[in-house]
Amino acid sequence: VEGERGLFNRRLLHTYCQFKGGGGCHVVKMLSFLPRSLLNGAVQTRAFATEKEIAMRISATKNIKKITSSMKMVSASKLRGDQTRLDAAKAFGTWTSTLGTKVASFEDIVHGLVEEEKSVFVGGKKNVVIALTSDKGLCGGVNSAIARGIRGLLGKYGDSEDVSVVVVGEKGRSQLRRMVAPRMYAAATDVAAPLSFAFASELAEKVLTDFSAEKEGTLGAVHVAYNKFKSAIAYVPSVATVTPFAAAGRGETLATFEFEQPEAKETVLHNLFEYYLATELYYGMMEAATSEQSSRMQAMENASKNAGELIDKLTLLYNRARQARITTELIEIISGASALD
Repeated sequence: VEGERGLFNRRLLHTYCQFKGGGGCHVVKMLSFLPRSLLNGAVQTRAFATEKEIAMRISATKNIKKITSSMKMVSASKLRGDQTRLDAAKAFGTWTSTLGTKVASFEDIVHGLVEEEKSVFVGGKKNVVIALTSDKGLCGGVNSAIARGIRGLLGKYGDSEDVSVVVVGEKGRSQLRRMVAPRMYAAATDVAAPLSFAFASELAEKVLTDFSAEKEGTLGAVHVAYNKFKSAIAYVPSVATVTPFAAAGRGETLATFEFEQPEAKETVLHNLFEYYLATELYYGMMEAATSEQSSRMQAMENASKNAGELIDKLTLLYNRARQARITTELIEIISGASALD
């Protein structure tokens, strides 16, 4: 048996064997699974990319670099606008700081660094977590940080509590429906950017309506999860806890204030809490939007840098392949001329 041609693969061996004898030649294609040790010294070769393939990769990588560079400039422009809106939201929501909003990072809560209370959730009552994420990707880990933070929060404190999750943004919805699917209640996606106070008010009204005492029981707290903007290269995944106002009894809200119509105190506090929650939601949306643009700008800068490094490596590889081809052609020409002599 004489093997005339062999195509080798780690798992599959195609051999074309020619059997001579009996008055003719018969070519038989054999397909067999054989260990490497039975290949009888056959060497597996690796096919190198041709000059054309390398040139196509260089061209494709340059196009990607153009896109990422453009996205970086667009994000930088949007970041300035988001920072302006964030500064206005901070001034707009300063009054909420006197009502006892508790803000802490996910890391501090999960690792027990918040000493005020044992659990962030209100026991025996309904807790609602509102996750503020984005509809678009290519912005680093801003959405994953919120999803992981909520999963860790529910894993540590939420097993014995009544918790529902409301998500703003497609990226957060797609991740949280895999992580905490049984607790997902609703999601708002494809919301026109930039997010407005009107949308925050609509969301606050829906939460208070859907989780009112008549439908879901007593609302214990609303937890707004968002990325807190620190700088152009840093953000902190945080959660703000907003508790409803009490019209009477222990912990009465605005107990030192006198109402013109005492019988309407409960209605006034309910409306005030809705406005209070809408303000906190709007502030969280502005923080999340600013963090998103800063993270996208940083991600696109890194992508452009990596694309440039890849282009340099491919260009060097292309020049080597071109030089090797020219050298081979020269050797062939010289060898042919020598043979004629």
